[in-house]
Amino acid sequence: MPMLALNFYSPIVADQLRTGRKTATIRLGDKSPKYKKGMIVTVLVGTRYGPREKIFDAVIDRVEVKPLGELSPREIEHDNPGIRRVDELAHWMSQLYNRDVTETDTVTVIRFSQIIGTMF
Repeated sequence: MPMLALNFYSPIVADQLRTGRKTATIRLGDKSPKYKKGMIVTVLVGTRYGPREKIFDAVIDRVEVKPLGELSPREIEHDNPGIRRVDELAHWMSQLYNRDVTETDTVTVIRFSQIIGTMF
């Protein structure tokens, strides 16, 4: 059975993942058809179309779709420990997605937990 991945492109994120400071990802758009609570995913870091490093396997704890403007500071912090405000996240996501992102855009909050040990 193929396993899905959560891909992160910034090397800074690898340290945040390893230390448990990053326990969620906020993705632009509705990703709920792809990611479901209880799914096992591989968490990877590396450049697009380049080599990637496996950080760990994880279980998806929660998938929630909502407007960016409805995110709580805690939800934002779980994604990016350096950001707590919606306007800061919108600015950061605008740079990441290379388009204007506003508080009315739909986002998906994917919470995950590292799986310790081997799965099989």
